[in-house]
Amino acid sequence: MKKTLPYKSLLFIIFMISSITSTALAQQKEWTEKSAKEWLKSKPWASGLTIKVHPSVDAVEFARQYNVNKAEWDKAFAFIKDKNLKELPAGKYTIDGDNVYAMITDGPEKEFENTAWESHRKYIDIQYVITGKEKIGVESLSKTTVSKPYDEAKDYANYTAEGKFYIATPDEFFLFFPTDVHRPNIKVDGFDTAKKLVIKIRYAN
Repeated sequence: MKKTLPYKSLLFIIFMISSITSTALAQQKEWTEKSAKEWLKSKPWASGLTIKVHPSVDAVEFARQYNVNKAEWDKAFAFIKDKNLKELPAGKYTIDGDNVYAMITDGPEKEFENTAWESHRKYIDIQYVITGKEKIGVESLSKTTVSKPYDEAKDYANYTAEGKFYIATPDEFFLFFPTDVHRPNIKVDGFDTAKKLVIKIRYAN
């Protein structure tokens, strides 16, 4: 007489196969602007995080990077959600070794001429103003001119660019990928100081 699997065991196997398949598809998916924005809007990455993503963020690259490297992104967002950021002192915080780490600064913002356009190759930036406000410039790498060649040890290069400028507030965070040249830490009138969080997540090629 043939033995059959119990109903609950069969359901569990089906669930596991479905879960593994969904994960594999998410990692292999070719994201389009439409599918990435739908993914972004559905907020599977948020895990209860209420801070919004700034509209300037590259949704396609965010979707791709998150689904390729979900565990590390989840650790980064958990740090934002679970820590009392207003109370944390300035300094560096290890989240996952060299793969994910955070830096908090708390001090004066800079005049425009004392800031610079920059980008990174090894790491993605999550930049979030905890208290205060600052101005941040954003430009596509393809529209810039290198003014200081890439320094591998420090993981940055500088540029000449025009870009668009936004006011960063505690309501939303920015994401900067290797193709996103950015100019942060610019003083906003009436806000001489700001407390800020930058989380570095290793870029997945």
